[in-house]
Amino acid sequence: MTDSRPDPNAVAALLSLGWTLDADGTALEKQFQFRDFVEAFGWMTRVALQAESMNHHPEWENIYRTVRVRLTTHDTGGLSESDLALASVMEREAG
Repeated sequence: MTDSRPDPNAVAALLSLGWTLDADGTALEKQFQFRDFVEAFGWMTRVALQAESMNHHPEWENIYRTVRVRLTTHDTGGLSESDLALASVMEREAG
């Protein structure tokens, strides 16, 4: 996984899927809603396994059926291609 700055067009594509940039533009954020806790936790488990294989881990929290996600690359001080790749995994797993 590369830690280069992401292509602005790729960021725009994620924004069109409901992701937002934080106030200083250094992180992507999204809230996922699932049918129930089991579905939310299952999604988190599938994403966690892929995130581990990518060696890129999300900041996230789960409250019942809601998962709030924040993606940023601390080593680069902002967004990287790794964040976009993980966001794409999350979208794919969310269906």
